[in-house]
Amino acid sequence: MLEVAGVCCAYDMGPVLNGVDLAVAEGEIVALLGRNGMGKTSLVRCILGLRPPAVTAGTISYRGRTMTALDSHTIARCGLGLVPQGRRVFGSLTVSENLSVTARGQSGRSDAWTSRRIFELFPRLAERRRHLARNLSGGEQQMLAIGRALMTNPSLLVMDEASEGLAPSVLIELRDQLHGLRGGELSVLLVEQNARLAASLADRLCVLGGDGTIVWSGSPASFDADDAHVHDHLGVGTVPPR
Repeated sequence: MLEVAGVCCAYDMGPVLNGVDLAVAEGEIVALLGRNGMGKTSLVRCILGLRPPAVTAGTISYRGRTMTALDSHTIARCGLGLVPQGRRVFGSLTVSENLSVTARGQSGRSDAWTSRRIFELFPRLAERRRHLARNLSGGEQQMLAIGRALMTNPSLLVMDEASEGLAPSVLIELRDQLHGLRGGELSVLLVEQNARLAASLADRLCVLGGDGTIVWSGSPASFDADDAHVHDHLGVGTVPPR
């Protein structure tokens, strides 16, 4: 579905990514791990066509179509949805309005995302449907950011640091709810710093190293067994139990 091949990118101050190779298959959840400052969000911006940074080499393709030079709105219409780092919900709109403003109809699809289906996935949002988004807790805003992206009915959902700033108890609740995305046609690229959260959700893990390349890739089981890579490239943090 998504193929990132040899991608390099740079800001004015210099290069960030130096030949990243990454792929996401139909219905697969892939987690991209790495410490802060390794270039994870830069790769997200490259995939979604957000500038800066500038892609200086390599290609990004989606379902066989080259996306590298396309505008972000064109890429979004191809079926990519983004849950941005920092949530960025529309604070002056209610929960229901946040969902309806991004709704993209999918006539004839029995599995299309609707407000009703979002409220089934995140019952707490249903309870707060008439509340302004700025008055929600951090965890509720993250649920809303995910729901808002799903309302575009993407075939690939890109989630950038979904666990950022959330309490451990909220992380466990969010993890359990995100399990509801598994097993369907939706593919997910989960960009995370929280290794254990990612390992509990993903089919495959990739680690972005300080040299701007993918330094490790494998299954959650092999990731758990490879302590050297965990310590060398990610460090140790507090994570919710699997």
